[in-house]
Amino acid sequence: MHPAGTFARTAMDPHAVREVSLTINATHLFVYFIPEAPEEAAKLGVTEYGPAYFAFRAAPMGAVPWQVTLAAFYNFSPRSVRAMAGVWDAATPEEWQAARFAAVDRAVRRVGVSLTADRIAEARSLIDPVVASADYAGKTMAAANASVPLPADPLVALWQQITVLREWRGDAHITVLAANGLGPCDCNVLQTATGHFPAAIARATRLWDDEEVAAATTRLVARGWLDADGTATDLGIAARERIEAETDEHCAALWTPIGDAGVRRLTSLIVPIHDAFTAAGTYPFRVETGDTRSADPEAVGQARFSCSRDERARSAG
Repeated sequence: MHPAGTFARTAMDPHAVREVSLTINATHLFVYFIPEAPEEAAKLGVTEYGPAYFAFRAAPMGAVPWQVTLAAFYNFSPRSVRAMAGVWDAATPEEWQAARFAAVDRAVRRVGVSLTADRIAEARSLIDPVVASADYAGKTMAAANASVPLPADPLVALWQQITVLREWRGDAHITVLAANGLGPCDCNVLQTATGHFPAAIARATRLWDDEEVAAATTRLVARGWLDADGTATDLGIAARERIEAETDEHCAALWTPIGDAGVRRLTSLIVPIHDAFTAAGTYPFRVETGDTRSADPEAVGQARFSCSRDERARSAG
């Protein structure tokens, strides 16, 4: 089944949709790498990266059981997400959300994000109508983030609106993965086989075991997407790209309130956020923007913050 045919067709430029999606993700991304995030989590009594990651990101949904987070995040194994059990006893979701905003606020000031008040206001004039008019049916994480009251600081508020749209595409991607018969472990295996996700990081953070990975590999071999040794075939590479294109097509209607010109302008307005964090040495890899490719950012972030404090300091430099 190819779900793209069920989505509303628009006249949006697919290239503009892909570019803004990449920029939205890259601009949101720093929260998984900044030292301020584990510092704020530690103030709430949680010092392990995994539980803090799930608490920070799941907080907009409220004090849901870990099983709900597992469903919303899709590509993590149950044994990975189960680690968050107890985070709502350490602090309420509202406290976790406030701590996340505090981390973002401290970080953007530390790296000197150079967005003037006028540029922030213009970016908000473009992004706010998109958030306000988005269709949230089936978009669990996006809807949850859209319900979060915006913080007082204008730049942090802009970042939260960016987060809504970043999660919107992620929710759409889950729809496309499921419609293409790619389960949570299968999509991880395909990502690693096509070079978009380092296998070691996938195993360390998603925590699928050898038996589960072997079963997923067998399913993908049967589809002709992998060779018997786990190498991606041309058909598998094409399938992965088609899934990304179907996700873009799903997202096209999201951007119609501002059109291609507005999308391109928003992209140019917010990219300095990513540039500032890149210049500050935030990422130990190249973030995917434009036609480049990178490892899965959250997975790299989890691997990074699972290291010792001294190792984290060295990798941040």
